[in-house]
Amino acid sequence: MALKIQPLSDRVLVEPQEAETKTASGLYIPDSAKEKPQQGKVVAVGKGKKDHKMTVKVGDIVLYGKYSGSELKHEGTDYLIMREEDILAII
Repeated sequence: MALKIQPLSDRVLVEPQEAETKTASGLYIPDSAKEKPQQGKVVAVGKGKKDHKMTVKVGDIVLYGKYSGSELKHEGTDYLIMREEDILAII
């Protein structure tokens, strides 16, 4: 099923990855102590601006700032919509 959200201008729609539920040593992390994820998969990209060509593309795994973007829920899935400049790196 195709996603019905199309970001405008230099905005990117990202599906955040799930927060870690277990530490490297095997301890389970309670929901209240989980860190907000800072990486996700790009699911939609705007067309860019006249003087700015988009760098990221659909399918890229990206790192972004902890407080970047606006959260939204669409058809039961959580997404973040942010400007491309809020993305720190492509993994």
